[in-house]
Amino acid sequence: MNLIKNKQKINDVNAYLLIAFAFALPLTVAGANIIDAFIVLLWLARGTFKEDWNEVKNNKVVLAVLGFYLLHIVGLLWTEDMQWGLHILKKESKFLMIPIFMLFVRQEHIKYYIYAFLAAMTLSEVLSYGVWLEIIPEFKHATVINPTPFMSHISYNPLLAFAIYLLLISLLFDENLKKKQKILYVLFVITMSINMFITGGRAGQVMFFTMLIIIVFQYFNSSIIKSLIISLLILPVIFILAYKGSNIFNSRVNLAVTSVINYEEDKNTSVGQRLTYLINSYEIIQANAIFGVGTGDFKNEYHKVNQRNTPEVTTTVNPHNMYVLELVQFGLIGFISLLSILYYQVAFASKNENLMLKYIGITLPLLFTVIMLSDSYLLGHYTGMLFIFFSAFIYKNYKYKTSKENKVKI
Repeated sequence: MNLIKNKQKINDVNAYLLIAFAFALPLTVAGANIIDAFIVLLWLARGTFKEDWNEVKNNKVVLAVLGFYLLHIVGLLWTEDMQWGLHILKKESKFLMIPIFMLFVRQEHIKYYIYAFLAAMTLSEVLSYGVWLEIIPEFKHATVINPTPFMSHISYNPLLAFAIYLLLISLLFDENLKKKQKILYVLFVITMSINMFITGGRAGQVMFFTMLIIIVFQYFNSSIIKSLIISLLILPVIFILAYKGSNIFNSRVNLAVTSVINYEEDKNTSVGQRLTYLINSYEIIQANAIFGVGTGDFKNEYHKVNQRNTPEVTTTVNPHNMYVLELVQFGLIGFISLLSILYYQVAFASKNENLMLKYIGITLPLLFTVIMLSDSYLLGHYTGMLFIFFSAFIYKNYKYKTSKENKVKI
């Protein structure tokens, strides 16, 4: 009896810690990690490992994630740089949090997870505007030119794009949303969208445009032609307004275009370096197509190729492309393993009876499919934990009882 009571207490504490985690995720690495550690320690103290495994073992998303992580362990067998391999393994160990979080997420708390995340992103947005308007002084990552307060623009804009999506999906599909809430959500969609273009995260901006296309297709799901026409009307208008109205967006678009055109003359621009990483990594992939170079050998193998082909370009420990990173480390096997996670997420979500969770569950992997072309976003903390946390409650097998309970109010 005491064991049952203790288990229930741990379940309750961890369930509420997950709400706190949702709020901490966009604001503080240390805070999120502390909450993360408490959840793991309480899970270990609960000690019901066989029961826990039985709960998640039939979830194909979980199995794909565990397979992906296992590949990093096996990849140590043929790596030459064990130290760096263990470093990569440690960074990717966060994927183990998907099944652990999944044990404690609750269907009735889904709206609170999303509220908490949106509240943290709203705070970030307000502080971003404060720095941009010079109402508050620059701090941490935030500068007047590029006001991203708690993280770099590389991570901030993807999280911001996903926050905008959550607001839009609620506006379009939450029948329980009251008029005052709708007005508030519209206000934040507008201010967050503007905030997207006063910061310098190009990948997040691409994610924003991709998100708009997806949500148009989700809203007009019965008409592909209508969705295409509306997308082709909306996107150029928003792009032109942002290009004309935002100096940083204007300059970074121009810089990207110039960098591609003048790649041979100057390869040390941000875009030029990424192109170089891609070209040099392809040479490594060709020589190690099936099994790759191992979990820890990207850094050394890339350095060799870079010194031979492009010594004038700064070397890297990360190709800034998640697909390329997995291809170099594990060859075709790694590439398939990564894609399997995205595939099973979409397959799981497509069968979800809850319309909003279905759409969010399809959109999350689709957005990451796009932005992982420009950086290793599952390797980084903020974007990686966003992917992991939302995966834990979106792809859990909830036992829905009635159609009324299937509606998730956000």
